[in-house]
Amino acid sequence: MNRREFSLNLLGASAALAFSFPQLPSKLRVNAQRLNAHLAELAQFGKTPEGGTHRVAYTEADRQGREFTMKLMREAKLDVSIDAAGNLIGRRAGRDAKLPALAIGSHIDSVPQGGSYDGQVGSMGAIEVARTLGDNSITLNHPLEVIIFSNEEGGTYGSHAMAHGLTEKQLGLSTSSGKTVGEGIRFIGGDPGKLAQPLRKRGDIAAYLELHIEQGGILEAEKIKIGVVEGIVGISQWEVTVEGFANHAGTTPMNQRRDAMLAAANYIEAVNRVVTSIPGRQVGTVGRIQAQPGAYNVIPGKVLTTLELRDLDAAKIQTLYQKILAEVAQIEKATGTKFSFKETNAIVPAPTDVRVRGLIDETAKQLGFTTKTMPSGAGHDAQEIAPIAPVGMIFIPSREGISHSPREFSTPEDITNGANVLLYTLLKLDSR
Repeated sequence: MNRREFSLNLLGASAALAFSFPQLPSKLRVNAQRLNAHLAELAQFGKTPEGGTHRVAYTEADRQGREFTMKLMREAKLDVSIDAAGNLIGRRAGRDAKLPALAIGSHIDSVPQGGSYDGQVGSMGAIEVARTLGDNSITLNHPLEVIIFSNEEGGTYGSHAMAHGLTEKQLGLSTSSGKTVGEGIRFIGGDPGKLAQPLRKRGDIAAYLELHIEQGGILEAEKIKIGVVEGIVGISQWEVTVEGFANHAGTTPMNQRRDAMLAAANYIEAVNRVVTSIPGRQVGTVGRIQAQPGAYNVIPGKVLTTLELRDLDAAKIQTLYQKILAEVAQIEKATGTKFSFKETNAIVPAPTDVRVRGLIDETAKQLGFTTKTMPSGAGHDAQEIAPIAPVGMIFIPSREGISHSPREFSTPEDITNGANVLLYTLLKLDSR
């Protein structure tokens, strides 16, 4: 592109921005001090001695954090309700009641002994965007919904209930709180007996935007301010059982053993080798291993372990899985053991909407930020909403790529930048 073409493009982008928002103050921005103060206040609910957050869904800390969040939503002049799945919904009417709502939000529950930014940045950012619009007497054409989804970290239950519903089996599953999903939903003000109520069908939500920390180190390493998420990876998980033969460790020669732990070790190495053998951003993890009977002087007769594969391409996940099975067949033959795989979770990849993605990128650049199109290697509520509405995600840098840890951190400046991109992307969606 030559200088003249660049100037014309820049002029066109500026004209588009002016055309989209003729009624808006040119310096419209979120209140950075208020936003980051709210984040710090939210972090007090479930604060850990290490400076992180232990606000697991359906616990007392979660309930208190939700009360605080609802207070902020009301201060933002939103009509607040709790749906049957326990999702917090703050709604404000638009100029045209016939239009579907534009939705923004995230979650506030944390992993055990986690950080103070995952989910919380998007939740407080969404509330701040709503408050900024109210402070400036700006009414959208569409109704606005700020949605704080329940129990994202335990399995995206709130957003799944909204898009797909929950089964009786899911309601009976145990959670890290010690409660079942159904008991937890009731504890936070939902009603597991009325789960048809939160269900939305395609067309009920015009678009959903989620601001989130990257949870990786790419943006910080490349000194890029805004990540434009191209899609959220599919996640397939299996429980893997390795059966050998338990025998006396002192009297069984090495060449006569059917050692399940040795087979499991070979399996773990094979997973890493297969996943790294082809180009791409796919990842594979063996995250748990337990030997039975688990004694110094007994050759392990059984090992319980796992497999998780993630990628934006569902076909690639299946290709990797088949390659791993082929490696396992060789391990079985060499060690005299038997492997079995039980699929426990299969979340399909969720591409973000190409139009929404383009608006996020355009908006960030017009606000002066560098951008990078990138996948999300973690699951999010947006992934559950994608089948029923166009979705977009905005990433901000995570210091050292650390997440799910008390050391999780994003700077106040980056948080504010992300919230402003969320604000103007929302306005663009509303005008178009």
